[in-house]
Amino acid sequence: MKEFKVVVEKHPDGYVSYPLGLKGVVVSEGDTYEEALSNVKSAIKFHIETFGNSVFEEEEPVIEAFVVEAGVSV
Repeated sequence: MKEFKVVVEKHPDGYVSYPLGLKGVVVSEGDTYEEALSNVKSAIKFHIETFGNSVFEEEEPVIEAFVVEAGVSV
């Protein structure tokens, strides 16, 4: 069992989820938070089974992740 930090975003038409700390693209979606989280767990497992240990970031693991709003003049 390996723990991953997963970002789950709520959008008007459902949820999108993706893990932090993996190389490559692993994104999933669902109609509910729980479905998006379940689907991304399956996608992570498939990604690791397909590409092996090379998908793990070689850097230090993500300890915490924060979502903040930042105003930027454009």
